[in-house]
Amino acid sequence: MATIDITELTTKVQDVYRHVAQEPDGYYHFEMGRPLAERLGYPADLLAGIPAEAVASFAGVGYFLDLADVRAGDRVLDLGSGSGTDSFAAARLTGGSGIVLGIDFTAEQLNKARRLAAHTGINHVEFREGRIEDLTVPDCGVDRVISNGVINLSPDKARVFAEVARVLRPGGRLAIADIVTERPLTEAIVGNADLWASCIGGAAHADAYREIIEAAGLRVTAVRSNPYQFLSPQARAASSTYGVESISLLAVKPGG
Repeated sequence: MATIDITELTTKVQDVYRHVAQEPDGYYHFEMGRPLAERLGYPADLLAGIPAEAVASFAGVGYFLDLADVRAGDRVLDLGSGSGTDSFAAARLTGGSGIVLGIDFTAEQLNKARRLAAHTGINHVEFREGRIEDLTVPDCGVDRVISNGVINLSPDKARVFAEVARVLRPGGRLAIADIVTERPLTEAIVGNADLWASCIGGAAHADAYREIIEAAGLRVTAVRSNPYQFLSPQARAASSTYGVESISLLAVKPGG
């Protein structure tokens, strides 16, 4: 467990992403919206099929759906689904014969994603309130787990990846984008809830991040860097000093 006040962290994260849902044109430590998604590698035709309001509140850190290799009929779980960009993208890829479940703990994000799903008639997507450390999903219940810039926000990453390993079927894929560091962060940064909520304070060292995933029983098969950068001077300074960067990663559960 990192040295951070969990209650304060939860409050800060929910406050930031409440504004992301309701005020996508506001100023944040990070970029947002369709221009960001396109620069990260989201295909234009895929974005065109996603509700525009969801894309406006997109605050991801990388593209990974090519790594996920979502196929027709797949059961997909999106950790920290936000306003639904990646969930809606996965729904297009899995088709009506599949199902996508988005998990988030910010009410405003959930409400927005649910409203957009209902308005557009995308009925094979469900958005459920919950925490990514404690998933209400059966063992071996999904084919793909995806997540975008969210796992760094968890103070118990080992628990997150243990849950991922539990719910993935043998042969299933974990495909994510997240923030990691080249050098360990100081206690002052790790204990700063504002920097956690900005996707910096909770970033794990890249090697440790991979070790946590593999300790959960998953095999990392691909890692790549993403063209992502922070906006605020505080976030940029921490990024430069500690080598904070975005990666996309694929891990597979053995078997299948």
